[in-house]
Amino acid sequence: MASETRPGTVPGVDGAGPAPGTDGAPRPPMRRVAFSVLIGTTIEWYDFQLYGAAAALVLAPLYFPSADPLAGTLLAFSTFAIGFGARPIGGIVFGHFGDRIGRKKVLVLSLTMMGVATFLMGLLPTYAQIGVWAPILLVLLRVVQGLGVGGEWGGAVLTAVEYSSPRTRGFYGSLPQVGVPAGLVLSTGAFLLVGMLPEEQFLSWGWRIPFLISIVLVAIGLVIRIQLDETPVFAKVQVRKERARVPLATAVRTYPVQMLLAIGSMISTGAYFYIVNTYSLSYVSTAETMGRGELLAAIMLSGVVAALALPYFGAMSERFGRRRMILVGLGAMALWIYPTILAVDSGHLGWVIGAYVVGAVFFSVSYGPQATFIVEMFDARVRFSAASTSFQIGVLLGGACAPIIAAALVRSTGTVLSVAVYVCLVSLVSFFCVLGVSRATLARGSADLDGGTDPEEVSGA
Repeated sequence: MASETRPGTVPGVDGAGPAPGTDGAPRPPMRRVAFSVLIGTTIEWYDFQLYGAAAALVLAPLYFPSADPLAGTLLAFSTFAIGFGARPIGGIVFGHFGDRIGRKKVLVLSLTMMGVATFLMGLLPTYAQIGVWAPILLVLLRVVQGLGVGGEWGGAVLTAVEYSSPRTRGFYGSLPQVGVPAGLVLSTGAFLLVGMLPEEQFLSWGWRIPFLISIVLVAIGLVIRIQLDETPVFAKVQVRKERARVPLATAVRTYPVQMLLAIGSMISTGAYFYIVNTYSLSYVSTAETMGRGELLAAIMLSGVVAALALPYFGAMSERFGRRRMILVGLGAMALWIYPTILAVDSGHLGWVIGAYVVGAVFFSVSYGPQATFIVEMFDARVRFSAASTSFQIGVLLGGACAPIIAAALVRSTGTVLSVAVYVCLVSLVSFFCVLGVSRATLARGSADLDGGTDPEEVSGA
């Protein structure tokens, strides 16, 4: 399907075609690997994003009732942000063990942690029942969620990329990214269904149902993941006894600039995604521009579009280059946030659906190749720690604070367009960070994934 690699070029970098495989290692059926990664990440993100919908819709009155409506919303979004604060810690801890004992064990543990925390949220008493312990326990469970998803991304992406051949790395690296919109569709759909209940029933018990049924999905995901073997790339690191004693410390010493650029490349992705899909739910409820169910339907539709588009653009990065496609997507999101915000403010369902669907495509152009792009910056000894920590810190800086900043901006400026300006500015930050990643950096990481090709052979041109 892809063209031959030109001499001196690198797969997925600046439009170069895929390089031939060099490791000669036997590959397991990729359908099994792909299914394991896709199902697991979808379940993880379903669990994690349930909280985002709940924070926008029900947590303020149930767990922060003493605050005024706006303050309660800000407190609910603050606990939402706490999960993001735990994600880099999860990335560091799970990254360390992922680089030391393997990708598979980490994937099983991260999914278990997420599933148990989400299920317990569905059983958690409210403030009216146990007082101040309700928000305290809610925060603790959100921290566990953050730790779990912090380890999930790195393990899933590395499993997909390290199993795949050089010709399909962009496609398989995008599959863990699909879990984000797929989980969003499932979590939004679950809340859309329980939201049809009368308001009193929804607030008393209906909102708990999506949290409780997640335990079934987690059990299915665990059965699938336990059957998967360790990746061939990490198996080679074990055989060669190349494991770093403290992988993150080694990564910081070896790749300080690359890690900073990887962090910066993720800021706009988190800001755009959580402004459009989380803050907007709170905004339409307080501004009364449109019904909650209508916006949830638009979010679901955009999630379906993104889930279909991400693998396509991930595969296309083998032809056009991952860096180039990410830059195009970031530029498009920086501009498209304006009509999206205006559509939400207008309350016109047709405009909102159109803005969300087009935005999902622009988001996918950037986000589809992004996982493989980040993974290719680092070598196998420290790849889990470096990639996971960078990704999670970037999303923390961009996504955790985005709903809080958006609410504060609207309150202080009186216009929702201030939110669009904010997203545009952080998109420009990410744009220049991606632009700063050199072809030689990606060449070295790609060569390492190919099975130890001498980096000098591919980084000179």
